[in-house]
Amino acid sequence: MTERIIVVICALALDAVMGDPHISWHPVRLIGSLITFVENMLIRFFKLSEERETDSDKKLFAGALLTLTVVLLSVIIPVFLLCMAYIIHPYFKTALEIIMCYFLLAMRSLKTESMKVYHALRDGDTEKAKKELSMIVGRDTQPLTAEGIARAAVETVAENTSDGVIAPLFYIFIFGAVGGFFYKAVNTLDSMTGYKNDKYIYFGRFSAYADDVLNFIPSRLSAVFMLISAFMLRLDYKNALRIFMRDRRKHSSPNSAMTESVCAGALDIALGGDNYYFGKLCHKPVIGDNIRGIEPEDIKRANNMLYASVLCALLFGAAVTAILWSVI
Repeated sequence: MTERIIVVICALALDAVMGDPHISWHPVRLIGSLITFVENMLIRFFKLSEERETDSDKKLFAGALLTLTVVLLSVIIPVFLLCMAYIIHPYFKTALEIIMCYFLLAMRSLKTESMKVYHALRDGDTEKAKKELSMIVGRDTQPLTAEGIARAAVETVAENTSDGVIAPLFYIFIFGAVGGFFYKAVNTLDSMTGYKNDKYIYFGRFSAYADDVLNFIPSRLSAVFMLISAFMLRLDYKNALRIFMRDRRKHSSPNSAMTESVCAGALDIALGGDNYYFGKLCHKPVIGDNIRGIEPEDIKRANNMLYASVLCALLFGAAVTAILWSVI
């Protein structure tokens, strides 16, 4: 119990101080390379077409096989490495697990990348802001106005508060680094193949569903922590609760609007709405009320909510872990 809490605290501290390192052998990058490799093998083996309605059953099966293969390898390798480290010395295993968990968290990098957008907007450099934004969102950034850029940055901070930090922490608290890698493998699969375009509508369906299942509880916990953070930061927590209760299901994903609705309500702004993806206009519902126009400072406020929410998650996870272990 004590070791698990120490692992989480140290991993979070490393992330807060150093951020996510940009190295070629980063575990999440290696998972991404594995996904691409296995995907290409399966496409060749099953001779899959990129046409939307062609080979739909084979695409579903191949997508499920892709998910199972990537997840299995992403779990087996950390288990093997941790077992080898434990044989050397238990403390060495603990140190390795801290480093593993550190690679799975994206709190500092999320703030750093979104603040690049903030600084560009503050300096009036819209083109630079679009370029920086394109590094952290999937939508087309060229059609966006300055307000649209700020909105997109706030949205990605709100959504990734759960996906990038609290959800991995949830599985790390329960299963250690192996649980974190299990979650990260599914989440990376969804980010790479979970599109509703011609190529992935069937091939990426299994990974998308798996990601929805794994994020069901963490996204709702994240919304609660974000509500608490709104109160801590003296934001409009009453409106945050109102918008959460009203708009938390206004998304094609059962999870994404949970934190976005709280953030929109706390900041008295509107998020969501129509956006272009790969040149196609996608209609999305508006989350929140446009009580005031969004501004670059909202990116900073969203990041403050991120850090406060992670603090809540850490305290909650440590308390629950301690209680469960004392009962067991």
